[in-house]
Amino acid sequence: MRRLLPALLVLLFWGVAGVPPAAAEPAAGPWEWPVAAPHPVVRPFLAPATRYSAGHRGIDVGAADATVYAPADGTVHFAGVVVDRPVLSIAHEGDLLSSYEPVSTTLAAGAVVRRGDPVGTLLPGHCSSPCLHFGVRLRGEYLSPLALLGGIPRSVLLPTREPGRASARAGPVRPAQLALSALPALPALPALPAQRARS
Repeated sequence: MRRLLPALLVLLFWGVAGVPPAAAEPAAGPWEWPVAAPHPVVRPFLAPATRYSAGHRGIDVGAADATVYAPADGTVHFAGVVVDRPVLSIAHEGDLLSSYEPVSTTLAAGAVVRRGDPVGTLLPGHCSSPCLHFGVRLRGEYLSPLALLGGIPRSVLLPTREPGRASARAGPVRPAQLALSALPALPALPALPAQRARS
């Protein structure tokens, strides 16, 4: 009976929730995409190791239409040229700042925009095919716009050892740990390349 209890708890949870946790779809984000569908991510967000390191501080989104839309309510923070590229930035609730390039706009700093409002026109030149660079900062720190669009699924913690085999340091195995053994196995991740020793 003790071995069946964890499996019954998992089945009960699935019955109440409606689907297994791993199969659940990520919740839709509070923001809308700044370009009309389809909106493939041509180049993903790549967080820099440090504030001044190389990285891709946003996503490049393929665009079939040149109209750029406000993803959420906000106020135009900046509209102008940075180096040689037209940029539009919108300040949003919660200390968020979104930026779009290359985008021409007739809006000026201080203009109020609503979610879904057209805010500019995508210009060529950023990618080989039409694409919008879409960046987001939270209190000055870059984050992936997908976090606000609902494109990043929630993390699921997995066990670090076989069920029923706890180390002496970890203490006894609890029923919740055993319940994970009822979940289907996930495919193995590819091995990471070996790092070269630094001289």
